[in-house]
Amino acid sequence: MIRDKSAKPAKDAPKKDAARKAAAKTTKASAGKAEPAKSAGKKGIIAIAPPSFRRERALIKRGVWPVAGCDEAGRGPLAGPVVAAAVILDPDRIPRGIDDSKRLTAEERERLFDKICATAQVSVAVASPSRIDRDNILRASLWALKRAVVALPEAPRHVFVDGRDRLDTTCDCEAVIGGDGSVLSIAAASIVAKVTRDRLMCALAQDCPGYGFEQHKGYAVPEHLEALDRLGPSVHHRTFFAPVVAARAKHMPWTVEPVPDLFSVTEVEVQVETQIDIEASANL
Repeated sequence: MIRDKSAKPAKDAPKKDAARKAAAKTTKASAGKAEPAKSAGKKGIIAIAPPSFRRERALIKRGVWPVAGCDEAGRGPLAGPVVAAAVILDPDRIPRGIDDSKRLTAEERERLFDKICATAQVSVAVASPSRIDRDNILRASLWALKRAVVALPEAPRHVFVDGRDRLDTTCDCEAVIGGDGSVLSIAAASIVAKVTRDRLMCALAQDCPGYGFEQHKGYAVPEHLEALDRLGPSVHHRTFFAPVVAARAKHMPWTVEPVPDLFSVTEVEVQVETQIDIEASANL
C-alpha cells in the first residue's frame, strides 16, 4: 500500500494513538499479573505445606515433654530389612529444611541426617528379613518402631507414629496418617530411617553383588526383577514376597512346598454303624 504524502492526518489521530497505547499497557500489566496463575494451572503445580512443629509445641504448652516422632523405611522392597527410627527434636535447635523423606533428594537427606543426629535424640531399630518372614511385614514394622522408641536416650511421654497403627508403648501414642508430611518429628524420623536403610542396602550390595541393591535398594524395579530371575533369591530376600517365591521355584524348586488342590475330587469311605440301622428299623 502506497501512502499519499499529500493526505493530512486526522485531527483525532493523536488521541486514538494515546488511547491505544494506554490500552496496550493495561492489557500487558493485567496479563503480567495473571501469568503466574495461568502457568501454575497449566503445569498443575500444587503447593504442599511442609511439616510443622505445631502438634509438638501444643504438647509442650501443656507440660508434656519429651515428644518423639517415629517412622519406618522399607516395607515395600523385596529384599533387605525394615528400618525404624525415633526422634526427639530439640525445640531450640531444629534443623531447617526437614520434610518427608520422599520429597527430598538423596543429597538433601544425607545433609539433614547429619544435622538431626547432631541436634536431636535419635534411635534406630532393624527388623531383619527372617523376622519379616516369620511375623509378616506389618508386625515386623511395628516391632521395629516400638524397639526404636524404647531405645531413645530419654523416655518420651508422647509418641507420634506415621500410619494407622498405634504402638504398644508405656506412654501415649498417636497414629497420624500421612504424618511424615505433616508432623515435624515424624518427618525427621523418616529421614533417619531412609538414610540408614539406604546405607545398609549399599553394604548388602557388596555382600551380594549382581542384584544392584546399591541402586534400587531392594525395591521391585525391572532391573531387580531381572536379576532375581537370573540369579535366584539371596539370603537377604524376603521369602514370601511373590516375585521371590517365583524365583525360588525356578532356581530351588525343592524348597517350595506343593500347594494342595482344594478342588480335586477324592473318594471318601463312609461307614454306617449297624446299631443305628437296627434302631431306625425298630422305630418303624
